[in-house]
Amino acid sequence: MRNFKFGGGIIIFLLTLTGIFGYFGQSLHAERVTPASQAQITLSFAPVVKKVRPAVVNVYAKKIVRARRRMPLLFDDPFFRQFFGDGLSLGRPRERVRNSLGSGVLISASGFIVTNNHVIRDADDIRVVLSDRREFKARLILRDERTDLALLKIKADGPLPYLQIGDSDSLQVGDIVLAIGNPFGVGQTVTQGIVSALARTGVGKSNYQFFIQTDAAINPGNSGGALVDMKGRLVGINTMIFSRSGGSNGIGFAIPSNMVKTLIVNARSGGKVVRPWAGVYLQAVTSDIAESLGMKRPFGALVVKLHKLSPLKKAGLKRGDVIIAIDGKPIGDVREFGYRFSGQPVGRAARLVILRKGRRIDLAAPRAAPPEIPPREETTISGRNLFAGLKVANLSPAVIDELGLRDPARTGVVITKVLGGPAARAGFRRGDIILEVNGDKVHTVRELKALLAGGARIWETAIDRRGRVLRLQR
Repeated sequence: MRNFKFGGGIIIFLLTLTGIFGYFGQSLHAERVTPASQAQITLSFAPVVKKVRPAVVNVYAKKIVRARRRMPLLFDDPFFRQFFGDGLSLGRPRERVRNSLGSGVLISASGFIVTNNHVIRDADDIRVVLSDRREFKARLILRDERTDLALLKIKADGPLPYLQIGDSDSLQVGDIVLAIGNPFGVGQTVTQGIVSALARTGVGKSNYQFFIQTDAAINPGNSGGALVDMKGRLVGINTMIFSRSGGSNGIGFAIPSNMVKTLIVNARSGGKVVRPWAGVYLQAVTSDIAESLGMKRPFGALVVKLHKLSPLKKAGLKRGDVIIAIDGKPIGDVREFGYRFSGQPVGRAARLVILRKGRRIDLAAPRAAPPEIPPREETTISGRNLFAGLKVANLSPAVIDELGLRDPARTGVVITKVLGGPAARAGFRRGDIILEVNGDKVHTVRELKALLAGGARIWETAIDRRGRVLRLQR
C-alpha cells in the first residue's frame, strides 16, 4: 500500500465530499411502483445514461515484468539439467509489458476516481481515458486488497463530471440498476438489470468482501465500472461475475457504495485503511441451536467468544447472546454481521439488537480500530535453524485483523511474511501461528528468539494453520 501526504487540494476535495455523497443520511426510500401500462414499459433510460456516462472512465494499467531468456529446448533434457541445473538463461533480463484493462468512476470534480484494486494491482503506470477521449496519468492514493477497492487521482485543467454516491443499504431486491463500463475494450457500454440479492457473501477471496448481486450483464473490462440506480447515483462498483465460460450468465457482483464511502473516509483520516474491530467470535445459528434457545427459526449470529478488549464486550455483549440486528438491519448470518459492522467507518456507533435468554435487548457500541496490544515486535529470523527467512510478530487484534485470522482472542507468535531460505523450503506460510519449538511452548517473539539462540541439531515445530495443527521437522 502506498501512503501519501495530503495537500490543500485534497483537503478541499475531502471537505466537499459530504455534499457529493450525503454520507450521513441520504436515503433512497422513494415509493416503488410497477409499470401500469405499455407506455410506462417503453420508457427510456437514456436521460439517466446521459447523466452518468461522462463520469465513467477507462483505466489502463501497465506492469513491466522482467524475465531472463531461456536456453534452447535442448537443455530441457534431464541429461543436460543434471550438469547445468534448472536455472539456465542467456543474456540480459528481457522486459515484457503486461497490460490490464478496466473501468473506473469519477466521484469528485477534482479528479478522484474509484476502481477495483485488481485492475491496478502492482501497476508501474496507470492511465485514465475519459468518455470525451481525454487521457490522464493517474496517481494511486489508497488501495485496499481485502475489499478490492482503490482510489486514484488525476489532474485536469477544470472541473470534471462525477457521480454522487448513493446509499447502497437502501437498495431492495428487484430495484432496477444500470451497469456501465468498458467490456472487452470495445468501448463504453450500458447494460440494464435488477438487484438480485443484497449482502451476498462467500463468493469473494476475502472475508471482507460483500456484494450486490445483479443480472445486468457484466463482462471482463467492466471491473471498476459503475452500478447506478434510476436517479443516476452510484450504488456499487462492478467487480466480478459467476461464469463457467468466461462470459456473462446474468450473475454479476458489485461492491456496495457504502464500502466506497469507508475507503474515502480512510483516505481523509490519513491514507491508511483502518476497519472497525468487533473483537467477537461468532457462530451460525443452526436449527438445533435455535430450538435450544427457544427461537422459532434459525437466524442471527451466536456469540461464542469475546476478546477482553472488545468494544462490544464493554458495551454489554456476552457469550451466548444472539445478534439479530445492527443499525436497524436484520442479521441473517455471521457474514452479514461482518458486512454491516465493518461497512461503516471507525468512530460511528453501532446499534445492536440481541436475544438473551428469550429477551430482546438493545446495545450501543462504538466502532473502534483494533488495538495493537501487545506490541507486535516484528522480527526477521536468521541463522542456522528451521525458521530462518521468516518475519514473525506477536499476535494482537491489529495483527489478527491484518492477516484475516478468524479467532479474535488468539495469542502467540504469527508468521507475517516468508522471505525465503530454510523456512520457505520447510513449507511455512503467512498466517501460520507458531505453537511450540522442540517441545517448548511459544508465547512471544522474545521467547521464540531465546529458544533459537540455544541451537539444535534437529528442529521440530508445531504450528496452527487456519485451525489445523501441523508439525514440521528438519
